[in-house]
Amino acid sequence: MSLVFLSISAPGLASAQDAATGERLFRQRCASCHTLQPGQNRIGPTLAGIVGRKAGSVEGARYSPKMRELDVTWDAAQLDSFIANPRAMVPGTTMTVSVANAADRASITAYLTGLAAAN
Repeated sequence: MSLVFLSISAPGLASAQDAATGERLFRQRCASCHTLQPGQNRIGPTLAGIVGRKAGSVEGARYSPKMRELDVTWDAAQLDSFIANPRAMVPGTTMTVSVANAADRASITAYLTGLAAAN
């Protein structure tokens, strides 16, 4: 019986672990330029509510012209692609930090997606 329980609960545990790791990675890799507080921009725009938001649309944030023109609504796949190589997705972007490790990107994305789901 415990094997059945573990196999059923494992996906949820993995997501929770990804989100917890994502929070730590966000603080280490993203928080110097981005905040999660709505209406507060730093060097980069607030990431509060990023999932489901149109790229380049935060009021008062400084964006490159190409980011403002980008016709993307952020979801997990788009965030993963952007975080992997911002300049490949948006030539001329002012974001210079990339996350090459796919597991780290997945954790950061899980964290940001979880925040959106909580609101």
